[in-house]
Amino acid sequence: MACPRADNVAVPPAKLQRLLQDALAHHRAGRLAEADVLYAQVIKAAPLNFDAVQLSGVVALQQGRYPAALTLLTRALKLNPRSDVCLMRLGIVLQAVGRFAEAEQRLRASLALTPSMGETWFHLGAALRGLGRVTDAIAAYEQALQLKPDYPEAHDRLGALLADNRGYAAAEPHFRRAVELQPALASGWSNLGVCLTNLGRISDALTCFDRALSLEPRQAHAHAGRGLALEHCYRLHEAAEAYGRAVAENPAQYDAASSRLLVLHYLPEVSREQLFAEHVAFGRSVASAVAAKPPRLAPRTRPTGAPLRVAIVSPDLRAHSVAYFLEPLLAHLDRREFEIFLYHDHVKVDAMSERLRVHAAQWRHIAGMLNDNLAETLRADAPDLLLELAGHTGFNRLPLLARRLAPVQATYLGYPDTTGLATMDYRLTDALADPPGEADRFHTEKLVRFAPTAWAYSAPAVAPEPASSPCAGGGPVTFGCFNNLAKINDVLLAAWGRLLAAVPGSRLLLKGHGLSQAVLQADLARRLAAAGIAPGQVEMLERTSTLAEHLAAYARVDVALDTYPYHGTATTCEALWMGVPVVTLAGDRHAARVGVSLLTAVGHPEWIAHDWDDYLARAAALADDPRQLAAWRTGLREEMRRSPLLDHAGQAARFGAALRAMWAEKCGVSS
Repeated sequence: MACPRADNVAVPPAKLQRLLQDALAHHRAGRLAEADVLYAQVIKAAPLNFDAVQLSGVVALQQGRYPAALTLLTRALKLNPRSDVCLMRLGIVLQAVGRFAEAEQRLRASLALTPSMGETWFHLGAALRGLGRVTDAIAAYEQALQLKPDYPEAHDRLGALLADNRGYAAAEPHFRRAVELQPALASGWSNLGVCLTNLGRISDALTCFDRALSLEPRQAHAHAGRGLALEHCYRLHEAAEAYGRAVAENPAQYDAASSRLLVLHYLPEVSREQLFAEHVAFGRSVASAVAAKPPRLAPRTRPTGAPLRVAIVSPDLRAHSVAYFLEPLLAHLDRREFEIFLYHDHVKVDAMSERLRVHAAQWRHIAGMLNDNLAETLRADAPDLLLELAGHTGFNRLPLLARRLAPVQATYLGYPDTTGLATMDYRLTDALADPPGEADRFHTEKLVRFAPTAWAYSAPAVAPEPASSPCAGGGPVTFGCFNNLAKINDVLLAAWGRLLAAVPGSRLLLKGHGLSQAVLQADLARRLAAAGIAPGQVEMLERTSTLAEHLAAYARVDVALDTYPYHGTATTCEALWMGVPVVTLAGDRHAARVGVSLLTAVGHPEWIAHDWDDYLARAAALADDPRQLAAWRTGLREEMRRSPLLDHAGQAARFGAALRAMWAEKCGVSS
C-alpha cells in the first residue's frame, strides 16, 4: 500500500514515526503547543493515524479547547471503537461541557472493556455527580479507590462529596489521605482546612490554608476557606479581607462574596450606604454570569380555587433559629389556600426537620445538590412563589435564584438585609425594623411590611420556668449577653466597660461558641481589658449542648444586653421568655432595629435606647430596681403570650395575605 501523502508528497513512515515521537516528547514535558503542531503534521500526512488524532484531542482537552477535543476524540474513537482509553477521554470531555448523560455512557463503555481502570471509575463518579446521582457517584469513587487505593484525587473528590452529603466527619479521613499521598495538592489542603473549620479545629485549619496558599498563592478556594476559619475565631476584619481576596482572584467565588457581605454587618464602621453598594455589586456580578437574561416565567395554570404553591428553600429547616420562627407560620397557614413545598439544604435532618415536614405537601432534602440539578427539580415542581430564608448566610442559593425559578421570588427571616438580586422581587419585614421611605432606597427588593412585627416566636416546650432574679437576694447585678460572639465588637465592649463602672459590683456573663477554647478566651480577655473590664468582672460560658440548658442559663442574668450594630433575634426572644429584660440600641438599618421591633411588640419600648449614653442609662436604671426585676421574672412571659410574637394564628394569616398579595401584584392575577 502506498504511503499517505500530504500536498501530493509522500511522507516516509520513518519520518511520521519520528514526528509522532517528537510530539510525544513535547507532550510529556508539558510543551502542549509544540506537541499540537507536530500531531497536526502527522494527522495531515496520515489522517487515519489513531494515536495522533487521539493525542491531539488530549492536548485540546488539556488546553480547555473542548469543542476541538470533542471533535478529535470522536474521530479517534471511530478509528478504534474498542479503545478503552479513548472512550474514557471522550467521557471526560463530555463531562467538561456538561453533557453528563453522554459522558456516563462513554465511561461505562470503557469500563465494559476494562473494568479494572480506577481512573475511569473516578471520572464516572464526577459524571454521576453532575447528574445528581450522589449515591452512585460515591460508589464510583469508592470503586476507584478499591482498585487504586493510593489515588489522591479520588480521595479528595470523595471527601468533598461526603462533606456535602454525609457531613465533615465522614469526609476528614479522605482529605487527610489525599494530602498524605500528594503533599503538593493545594486543593486537598484547602478542602481539609474547610473540613477542620467546620469540625471546630480552627488552629489546624489555618495551618492547612497556609499550606494550600504556599503552593498556590492565588487559589480562591483557599482564601475563602481561610476567611471562614478567621470568622469562626472572630477575627472579623481579617476574615473580610480574606473573603475579598478570594473574590478578587475569582469573581465567581460567590460563597466568599456572600460571607464577606455577612461579616460586614458585624463591623460598626461600615455604613449602610457601603453595605447597599456592596450588595448591588454582588447582584450585578451574579447577573452577568447568567448565560441568558432570566425569563419572566408565566404563572402556572391552576384550577380555580387551587392553592398557591409556595416553595420554601433554606439550609435551616432544623434546630435553628430560622426554623423556630417559621414553624408557627406553617402550622397555622390555611392548607386550602397554600400548598407548601419545603427544600432542606443541609446535611443534618433532626427532630425539628421532622416537625416541619408534617406541614409540607412535599419535602425535598437537597443538601449537596448541584445548582443545575436543583434548577431542574424546582422547574418541575413549578412553584407559584419561591421564598428563600438564607440571604447571604451559609449554604445559600442566591446564584441559582438569579436565574429566576418562579414567577415570584421573595426573601425572609434568615438575613437582615437586601440580597442585591434583581430577580428577588420582595423582602418580608415590618415598619419598625425597616421604616417606610428610609429603608426602601437601600433594597433591590420591594419591602413588604406584613405585620406589626416580622417574627412569630415559637416558645420552646423544654423551657424551664423563670428563676428568681440573681440580684434579688442582695447579690451583685449580672448583665449578660448570649448573642453570637461575632456581634461583640470593641465599640460595644467600651460601652459595657462604662456600664460596669457605673453600676458598682456588677458583673458580665458572656456565653457563646468557642469560649471553652483557651485561645479565644485569651483574645476576648485582652479586648475586655482594653475596654476597662477586669477579669474578675467577667465570666465566660461555652455554648450548652441542649436548648433547655441554654435557657436555664438565663437564671444567672438580671439584665440582658443586646449587641450593636447587629442585634440579636432569637436570643432577645429567649431572654424575654425567661423573664429577663433586654436593653437595645436603635440604629439606622434592619440589623440594628430588630430589637426595636421585638421590644415594641411585647410592650416595652422603654428598653430601646437612642444613643450610647441612653443605652447605659436604661441598663443602669433596670439594674437599680431589684423589685421590678423580680416582677419581670414572672410577668414577661405572660406579656409575650399576649403580644403579636405569640399570636401565631394572626401572624400566619398576615403572612398568608402577604404571599397572596405578592403573587397578585407580580403576576397580575387573582390568587
